Amino acid sequence: MNARQLVAWNLRRLRVERGLSQEKLAADAQVDRAYLGGLERETENPTVDLLDKVAQALGQPVGALFAVPNADANPPKPLPPGRKAPSTK
Repeated sequence: MNARQLVAWNLRRLRVERGLSQEKLAADAQVDRAYLGGLERETENPTVDLLDKVAQALGQPVGALFAVPNADANPPKPLPPGRKAPSTK
């Protein structure tokens, strides 16, 4: 895996393990949700500063985003889609 693939893999893995939506993690890290999604899809090339913000929001050292998975590890699955709370109007 190259570095972008490692970041994508670990970002989704850590986010899903914590039960965080992309929207919640993006808000916590103060980054755009679409950009965060691009990181998980390997379409964005993040800066070290951005990776540091995301890692802090996940409660992890930035190095956790570069952890090499076991050769037999399954790709992290996304969270199931959520539903908006019913309107109280």
